[in-house]
Amino acid sequence: DVQLVESGGGSVQPGGSLTLSCVVSGYTYSAYSMGWFRQTGGKEREGIAAIESDGNPSYAGSLQGRFTISKDNAENTLYLQMNNLKPEDTAMYYCAVATGVVCGLESHWYDYWGRGTQVTVSS
Repeated sequence: DVQLVESGGGSVQPGGSLTLSCVVSGYTYSAYSMGWFRQTGGKEREGIAAIESDGNPSYAGSLQGRFTISKDNAENTLYLQMNNLKPEDTAMYYCAVATGVVCGLESHWYDYWGRGTQVTVSS
């Protein structure tokens, strides 16, 4: 089975930084697209960033410049560097893997999900 395990969440003051990690096991990590999403309360899961098998990243327009997605194929790990965090970034953050074609930052393209890691930004 494919397993994704996120870590790195926590509480941080506005303006602070966090780096989330997602360790992937159970499949050929480098062969597929991977993404980061977040969700708060009863809202829909929001796409943050994705990275293709060739390393090409894409971002939600509102977050580009503050968030950076990257991956380490040797370590089967996906990262999300988050800078200048704001209270509205408070959410549960999830990583996901897509095993087919991905045409955007919508959750329905992705097949496997981690359980999430909580990020809280407050003073």
